[in-house]
This record gives sequence, C-alpha cells and structure tokens, in this order.
Amino acid sequence: MEIHELNELSPLRVFDESLGGGLGRGNLGVLVSRHGVGKTACLVHLATDRLLHGEYVIHVSFSGNVEHVINWYKEVFREVAEGRSLDDAATVYNNILSNRVVMNFSQENVTIDKVLSSLETLIKHGSFKADAILFDGYKLTVATEEDVRKIKEFAQKMNLEVWFSVSPVRSDAVYDKYGVPDSMAKYVDLIDVLIGLVYSEELDKVVMTAVKAPGDIMDKPMGVSLDPKTMLISK
Repeated sequence: MEIHELNELSPLRVFDESLGGGLGRGNLGVLVSRHGVGKTACLVHLATDRLLHGEYVIHVSFSGNVEHVINWYKEVFREVAEGRSLDDAATVYNNILSNRVVMNFSQENVTIDKVLSSLETLIKHGSFKADAILFDGYKLTVATEEDVRKIKEFAQKMNLEVWFSVSPVRSDAVYDKYGVPDSMAKYVDLIDVLIGLVYSEELDKVVMTAVKAPGDIMDKPMGVSLDPKTMLISK
C-alpha cells in the first residue's frame, strides 16, 4: 500500500470528521482520562498521522524521558505500517523524522513563557515551520488559567494546532462518565476540543467521547476508540 492510500483509510479520518473536520489551526485540543488509559500513544498516533501527511510536528514532553517518547513513535509507526502493509516503510519513517522535533521541559522549573519563547525561536529562527504542537504530560489541571490563555494566544499567533494529553494531579478528582475530571471545569471555555477517554470492560476498548468540539458541547461518541492491545485509534 502506498502512503496516500494509508492516509485515506486511516481511522484518523473518522476522528477528524467527528470533530467537524479536525481540531483546526489556532485551537487547543485536550485528551483527558485517568492515568494509564493510553493518552500518550493516542497523542503520538495523532502526530504520526500529521507527519504522514507531510506536516511538521513539535512534541513537547514534560515527563523527563525523551527516549520513551521516541520509542512510542517507532512503535506507533510500526503498528500503522504493518497493519496496512505500507510500501517501503523504513524509507517513509526516515523521511518523516525530519518533520518532527522532540523537546523536553520541566513544568515545575520552567515557566510557560519560557516554553513558548523556545518554541517560537525554533519555529521562526530554526526554520522549523510547525503545523502542530503536542504538550505531552503537561499538568493542565494545576496550571493557571492565564498560562492556558497564553498557550491559546500562541496557537493563534503562530497559526498552529495544539494538543494536550492530561491526567489530573489530585488523587481526589471526581470523574464524569466520559472520563473528564472536575478539575478541568475552569478551563473549558479556553479549550476548543475536549475528548474524554474511558476503558469499557464490556466492550474491551477505550471509548472516546467528544465532550466539546468547536462551538458546541456535544457528548458525542466519535466512531473511533483505542485498541487496548496497541493503544492506537481504531474504528
């Protein structure tokens, strides 16, 4: 299978359609759930789809383990390529790597202003014209609303989309039926897309629900889920 066929058949087309065409530039999207449900793999699958379309991605890790993130990209690409018998997969993978940058910051020690300044320097002066930025492991539920507003303004100013993977920090967080904790409530107006992830024992899959999409509060099943074996988005 050639790369354009793989892109057309990807479950990410259903994912984007369920959001009215995708997240869109200048917008913030959040994947939220309890710990260990598969948000990082999901985030990397989103990024890999962008890379396979020739777009440029910056993956910002706040976990302190860049090697772990890089291994996720290798594994996600392998699953995607083998699942669709992608032609010359090794060459394709080597080609898309030049469109991806992985950065690492400590949220406790580096202000969001410094993070955004570093990203802007890379994009403007490092000749890396990013289309999407992924904030992996950013503790959104303990960030200030002003910090989240700064990130949104940055997305709009730089004309790119920003995705977050979020697990609540508080052990006493209360979750709704979609996997969204009460600690997310104060950020909802700043978020354009909010997707809750919940593992269903009955279905043996991680159900994805669009709790909010551009302009709407939806509570809408997305037509895709996470495969519990690969933790990738599947139909």
